[in-house]
Amino acid sequence: MPPCPHGTRGGLAPETGLRAPPPWQDPLGSGTGDRASCPPGPSYFHGPPVWQQPLLNVFRHFKVGEWKRSTKEGDVAPVTDKTLQCTVYRIQGSVSASNYLQLPKTSTQSLGLTGRYLYVLFRPLPPKHFVIHLDVATEDSQVIRVSFSSLFKEFKSTATWLQFPFICEAGPRKDLAGVAPSGARWTCLQLDLRDTLLVYLNRRYGHLKSVRLCASLLVKNLYTSDLCFDPAVTTVEAQRAKLSVTPVPREMAFPVPKGESWHEHYVHVRFPSVSSRASSEPAQKSRSPPEAVFRGHVLELLPHPVAFSNPFPDSVSPVARMFGPTASRQASSVPRPLPEVRLFCEHSEVCGENGPGDHSQEPSARAQVTNKHATGNSTHTSSLELATVPVALSERPGRKQSSRDTASGDTVFQRRSFLPDPILRLKGVIGFGGHSTKWAVWTKDGAAVVYPCHAVIVVLCVDTREQRFFLGHTDKVSALALDGSSSLLASAQAGPASMLRLWDFQTRGCLSLSRSPVHTLCSLSFSSSGVLLCGVGKDPHGRTVVVAWGTEQVGRGGEAVLLAKTYTGVDIQAFKVAFFDEARMASCGQGSVRLWRLRGGELRSCPVDLGAHRVLELTDLAFGQAQDARTLYVCSRSGHVLEIDHQRMTVRHARLLLPAQAPGSPLSQKQASGAGPGISISSLSVSQTTCAVGSDDGYLRLWPLDFSSVLLEAEHEGPVTLVCVSPDGLRVLSATSSGHLGFLDVPSREYNVLTRSHAAPVLGLATEHSRGQLATVSQDHTVRVWDLATLQQLYDLTSPEETPRTIAFHPTRPALFCGFGSGAVRSFSLEAAQVPVQHRCHRGAVTGLAVSPDGSFLFSSCSWGTLAQYRCSAAQCRILRVTADMVCRDAHPTPNALVVSGDSRLLAFVGPSKYVVTVVNTASLEELLRVDVSALALASSRLASAVAVCFGPVPPGHLLVSTSSNTVVVLDAASGCLVRELLGVHPLACPSLALSRDARFLLTAADRAIKVWDYAAKASPGHQVYIGHSEPVRAVAFAPDQQQLLSVADAIFVWDILGAPESSPPGSAGDSPGVPPTCEASPGERQLEDTESGASGLPRQQVPVPSQAAPLRLGLRAGPLEGGDGAFSTSDEEGPSEESHIPEGLHQASGLPMLVKEASGAGDGAWGAPRGPWGFSMRPHPRGWATARSTSAAQARPPARPDCYRHFVARYKSPLLVKSTSVPGARTERLLLKAVVGYNGNGRANVAWKPDTGFFAYTCGCLVVVEDLHSGAQRHWLGHPEEVSTLALSHDAQILASASGCGNTASRCQIRIWDVPGGSCRRLISYHNTAVQALAFSPDDALLVTLGAYGDCTLALWSMATYELLSSVRLPEPAHDVAFNPREAGELTCVGQGAITSWLLQQRGASVRSQAHREPIPEELGAGELTSLCYGDAPLLYCGSNAGQVCVWDTCASRCFLAWEADDGEIGVLLCSGARLVSGSNSRRLRLWAVGAVPELRRKGARARSSSVFMERELTLDGAIVSAVFHDSMDMGVAGTTAGTLWYVSWAAGTSTRLISGHRSKVNEVVFSPSASHWATCSDDGSVRVWSLASMELLIQFQVLNQSCLCLAWSPLSCRRPEEQQVVAGYSDGTLRVFSVSRIAMELKMHPHRVALTAIAFSADGQTVLSGDKDGLVAVSRPRTGMTFHVLSDHQGAPISTIQSTHKEYGDLGAEGADLWLAASSDQRVSIWVSDWSRGHCELLDWLSSPSPALTEFPSHPPPSLAAFCPWDAALLVCAGLGVHPEVAFYSLRQKQVVEKISLPFFAVSLSLSPGAHLMAIGFAERVLRLVDCESGAVQDFAGHDDLVQLCRFASSARLLFSVAHSEILVWEVTGHRAIEESLGSGPRLAWWRS
Repeated sequence: MPPCPHGTRGGLAPETGLRAPPPWQDPLGSGTGDRASCPPGPSYFHGPPVWQQPLLNVFRHFKVGEWKRSTKEGDVAPVTDKTLQCTVYRIQGSVSASNYLQLPKTSTQSLGLTGRYLYVLFRPLPPKHFVIHLDVATEDSQVIRVSFSSLFKEFKSTATWLQFPFICEAGPRKDLAGVAPSGARWTCLQLDLRDTLLVYLNRRYGHLKSVRLCASLLVKNLYTSDLCFDPAVTTVEAQRAKLSVTPVPREMAFPVPKGESWHEHYVHVRFPSVSSRASSEPAQKSRSPPEAVFRGHVLELLPHPVAFSNPFPDSVSPVARMFGPTASRQASSVPRPLPEVRLFCEHSEVCGENGPGDHSQEPSARAQVTNKHATGNSTHTSSLELATVPVALSERPGRKQSSRDTASGDTVFQRRSFLPDPILRLKGVIGFGGHSTKWAVWTKDGAAVVYPCHAVIVVLCVDTREQRFFLGHTDKVSALALDGSSSLLASAQAGPASMLRLWDFQTRGCLSLSRSPVHTLCSLSFSSSGVLLCGVGKDPHGRTVVVAWGTEQVGRGGEAVLLAKTYTGVDIQAFKVAFFDEARMASCGQGSVRLWRLRGGELRSCPVDLGAHRVLELTDLAFGQAQDARTLYVCSRSGHVLEIDHQRMTVRHARLLLPAQAPGSPLSQKQASGAGPGISISSLSVSQTTCAVGSDDGYLRLWPLDFSSVLLEAEHEGPVTLVCVSPDGLRVLSATSSGHLGFLDVPSREYNVLTRSHAAPVLGLATEHSRGQLATVSQDHTVRVWDLATLQQLYDLTSPEETPRTIAFHPTRPALFCGFGSGAVRSFSLEAAQVPVQHRCHRGAVTGLAVSPDGSFLFSSCSWGTLAQYRCSAAQCRILRVTADMVCRDAHPTPNALVVSGDSRLLAFVGPSKYVVTVVNTASLEELLRVDVSALALASSRLASAVAVCFGPVPPGHLLVSTSSNTVVVLDAASGCLVRELLGVHPLACPSLALSRDARFLLTAADRAIKVWDYAAKASPGHQVYIGHSEPVRAVAFAPDQQQLLSVADAIFVWDILGAPESSPPGSAGDSPGVPPTCEASPGERQLEDTESGASGLPRQQVPVPSQAAPLRLGLRAGPLEGGDGAFSTSDEEGPSEESHIPEGLHQASGLPMLVKEASGAGDGAWGAPRGPWGFSMRPHPRGWATARSTSAAQARPPARPDCYRHFVARYKSPLLVKSTSVPGARTERLLLKAVVGYNGNGRANVAWKPDTGFFAYTCGCLVVVEDLHSGAQRHWLGHPEEVSTLALSHDAQILASASGCGNTASRCQIRIWDVPGGSCRRLISYHNTAVQALAFSPDDALLVTLGAYGDCTLALWSMATYELLSSVRLPEPAHDVAFNPREAGELTCVGQGAITSWLLQQRGASVRSQAHREPIPEELGAGELTSLCYGDAPLLYCGSNAGQVCVWDTCASRCFLAWEADDGEIGVLLCSGARLVSGSNSRRLRLWAVGAVPELRRKGARARSSSVFMERELTLDGAIVSAVFHDSMDMGVAGTTAGTLWYVSWAAGTSTRLISGHRSKVNEVVFSPSASHWATCSDDGSVRVWSLASMELLIQFQVLNQSCLCLAWSPLSCRRPEEQQVVAGYSDGTLRVFSVSRIAMELKMHPHRVALTAIAFSADGQTVLSGDKDGLVAVSRPRTGMTFHVLSDHQGAPISTIQSTHKEYGDLGAEGADLWLAASSDQRVSIWVSDWSRGHCELLDWLSSPSPALTEFPSHPPPSLAAFCPWDAALLVCAGLGVHPEVAFYSLRQKQVVEKISLPFFAVSLSLSPGAHLMAIGFAERVLRLVDCESGAVQDFAGHDDLVQLCRFASSARLLFSVAHSEILVWEVTGHRAIEESLGSGPRLAWWRS
């Protein structure tokens, strides 16, 4: 044995390891080190000392009973165990940390035990938790604590601590899973200490330092050894059976009765898993059951260890599971065989010879795509037994198409689709810069220039002037860089949320998207190879930051890696990476040039000594080329150019460049404002022979490298901000601050303009019909005219002193009219280029300008309300009339302020007020029509005003009006009648709209979005949304040829309209029935990508979340497949040709599948024919074009809901939702969401459970609740604006997907991707526009499929790596469920009406294609709709129908071969695992089926017998089953019902246990017991429920059928004895019921009212009940006698909303009586009474009344009248809803006046005051809960409610606040007791009650 390397510690001699230490040499020692005994290194190098071999009895060796080397604390005592028949130590106590047994005695000592395995023989004591702490020392003396406990809920780890949860599962009660069961068995816990440290911390095991065993448990002994024992095998058994195992020593063995198994009495826990052992370890064989059964006894904490290079495995968190005694799976009743009926079949198809998995006969290979959502649903089954009949089915050859198929096919092709999706394609952008004009670069070949235009990056070919675009930024681009090979483009986005994007330059796909660590990046520079990217910017504090990213993995699926970040105090104006060394950089700025180097993950810099030039302001730099690589050129504001030797770090030359005098331009005129004698140089660029500089005098100059003379120069219109020499040195790119971009061609000495742009936002536009010209006006004081064909500027008119506001072309002659902010209207002749006429008839700014189409009249309006009419038919324009107060005053300038009809007869405008639209005759200005727009918007909560107007074509003569209520109303221009109405056009009012000449398309613009509407669709017109501008769109218009769309904002966008022309007239060739529809595109079409929205042409319905890669292309081709009979396939061709005809009802989209009828003449090749595969391709377009479907391209008529409950339908909610709330910061929150009571039974598949990890989640309203089933603790994931419809958990339980519907608060369905371990939202994606029906993950979690509801009928496929939309398809009919094949990853199946559809995904290189196969349901089944599906053993697919049948499909042969009647209701849930199938239906039945014989039936085909299919178990729950998740063994699971209940189901025990319970209907009241131990609720479902306040569990439920319980009250403590608590409830039939909580019985029923009770309360002494009803009567009753002795009618006529009673001193407030109570009614009246009911005395103390609020605030009903006594001052009354304004008033009963008011943003619908702190909670209809600190005025708003906050109630302890939105109850914990002044929204102090 080698000597100890650590020496001796604490004065102890080192151990030799050859003998046991003598008694006087304590191995524990008394030193202070971690290794007092100093064992000689880890066991796998040296082995343990001899005295520890082969095993060490720890208790015996350290004499635990003497307590000299060990210690005990608390209740630790030796007892005799009857099972082991020996003495053990019992450690028990309520607190584990205070009751323990510890070895060694003190923490300064060490056990020094080096054995690899530690064996702990113990038994957990119910019903408490236990904890085991082990301190383990590593080889390098680092102490690691390893803890095991049933108290832990999840695995946690740090560098020095590992915590492993030990889960004991006892039975169906999941809430007891963390503690030991009552029948807990003795356990042998075998810990591999070496592998534990190696796997989880990558550390080498040294020795065991200490052990602490904490309550509550029994422990027999501890053992250490290097041997891996099998506790189930003794030495005698091993020798007798010759087993190659290590039997357990006799002293470790547990006694086993003769003839019985060890595993029946004991538990063996091995950690880590036995599968993690090295191959050199002894083989583990025993007489224990096989692995499938062995898992019930051997508890494996870690499934399989990962490679040691990864210290944390990616699998589930390590969890130890202890199971109770094995329960029999046999049902109590013997299953009866089912009668069978066989259908006649001529033949049956089976798989190939290779068995079920053989796919050799398939037409193509299947890619790996699987389903992750197989256990998403569940349903109930009733107890009635059905005569279930399995039916063996097979396909008949030559089967004709059914009448159902034919009918559906005919119907589909009679409807007309909306538009090609997308309908727009970005053709060109006019503009440059935005955030800066410093950025433009050449491509490597010098053929194109890359530059930003606000939020768009443009690639412009300098020869053809063709533009391509990089789209995805949501704000202006602040910097860009292109690598040396022109393969990688980097761009930075300005703004606080600065984003960095890396693009594939060839495909224009976004490869990487990340948030920049810098506030705003102002500079980017690539290394020549593109593997290093450097950026410079400012942090939020204004400090300069330099950042370096590694980009080597970008493009290979990786992200940009942050290599280094450093702060610097020097100014940096330019920063570039050296081309010759990627680790070297240079920067320049104010008085400094610094050289940088990246080494060892750090950026370091050193300054260059500039000497006398250190005062210069340096602006740009460039490295010399190859032969001049040592030179660094730097320019300055003073006109100097410094040549620096960057190797010697010295200034070689400093030259002052003076400009050569241009002919006719003296130097004095060209001198700029730069400092110093020279002209300020802003930019320079160096080639091999020349240096180009750009200066503030507007010149680009080309110098030789010796700067001897100017070679070439080019003059610009403004200061030059950028110069860039092309890679070949023949072209020099230049840009100016005025938005000019061009290049100088050096060989020809010609200057070419690439683009010009406005230097400020564009305000308006006008188009000219004959010459194809566009005119724009801008805030830069210019009017510019552009050629629409070339996008080049033709004219530039500047008005330095005035801002042009509006613009209009004359329709017949080359003249242009412009209105200015000064009120002037000028006419420009484009031929003479002068101002012939100027009119100043307006005093205010011109807001509108319009010319009649016949060219006769010009109209102008101004902000003072004046309308002017001009005669403009002649060359000289003259004024005809000027009328005052005609137009709306203070209107904003817009192209739609004045509009003239197409026949030049009518003029329309907004005026004389903003609520009125007036139509006048253009010639006489005679008023013809006046329409009050506010009267049209009846649904609006406020008066609607007109914003813009637009005329349609003369036939039919419509006038469109955009209103402030986000609506476009269509009026008849002659009569003013309302023709139609478009609601919710934009989130904001629409200031610009345009209608195409053929009235097919309507354009609307608001904020940054443009919408294209299918105006021809009369009902529910579809629309598409396009986003690309970084500023609000000011105007939209159609081009004169109606083939293009123009939009202006920050820049000018020109869009191509891809819509096909109108269909050919009947009888033409295009309408011939013999010609099939075609979908072809011109090969030269250029296409647009948008990596942000995943859409061609940016069709989105809301501003999208930036994404990381372009979605895959969905192509389309009409015609049959080769060899296919009635088949369809797809291609990559785009868009319909002129001959295409889109079938009605299907919305043709670019790349979306279109089902076409085959024209082969076969007669049976129609859509929907049997086995006719149809599909869609998913392949990138050759030009890199990305596509997505329109979000609202819905059918003209919304489809009816399918006849099945499987579809999600959102509950109707309050349409109000506040857009912003004052959410407090984390440090100042006064409310913390503690618990949510309830489960959303309206959802579908909205439960997720992973038994292996214990993760459990469900939905309640718009919240995702993650609950610990052991402790009941909850986490709440907020973010969804609407009700969550469904959930899906990834297979590795790391990602949860949740989907919410769209409504008034969300324009599209939100799908949130949650990080399960962190509880944060990774990404928000959206696509569907009604609701999401189902979600499913592929088996490898790489894909997510989302299925839209019946109103959407779309299927979308997403990448989980980039969260990009890969593909989408519109389904021909609604689908009900979708699933991935868990074994065939390339198979995806959905079920719906009359058929199942499967997709086969194929991947070929970078492209992905899919082929769809549709198989109709056999007529023999008679099932109308398949509503659910799940995969079984390959190749089986089980489907449930709305008729209660379960049919089984052979996926290899694509046939249904078996079916049986599984229920008499619709089957909405199917789950299968192995030989067991669970079905759930709307008949409330949950059934377990034995389907082990089904694979054999498949092989037999038509000759199959199904007597082996039988029902094992059946349970009846409390509602239709909507969700279910089961363990893989199918023994246990969780099911959710429409009753709002989650049930734990145990098939072994045949029981169902309620896990989560809530009301299914609206909750009307929440009350609390005086002792603060219980609370009660009442609901519209007629129930009164009593809950525990500590555990939030339901304890008692009182149910009254066919009635609604509307009000509730809890008796006070003074009522009778405290233990006899009562609740009194009021019902809708006028009855009053008194329930005893202690006896759980109804004590009294009274009928004091004829109508529904609306409020109820106990008197202060609890002897009297006050109740108010809907008619305004207040009844006073005695519960003891059941008599009503008084009725008050003072509030008669208005429902009573509130009754409250409190105690006061007798005689206080000048009235006799001790009861002070109030009643409030809905007519804003409150009465305050003083009563002495024992003497029959009742006196009116005060009366409050107030006028009603304005009806416009609440058009349907006024807000409720709320009143309550102030808990901290009984003489104060708090009221809300009593005034015309939203406010809370404090009324003093002593002063008889309002003493204080608190303004509210909305009218309150609920109110509660804390009995403790001076806090007030207010609920709003806008789904916001507000907390007001009445002492400090602090205000905090809290979101998370799914509906209006109808109730908020403080608990009697004042520590909890309950808020209710419909049926969901949110429990908030009130933190702190003092007001927080820093809280958001703090207002004035309200301390007036103390005076």
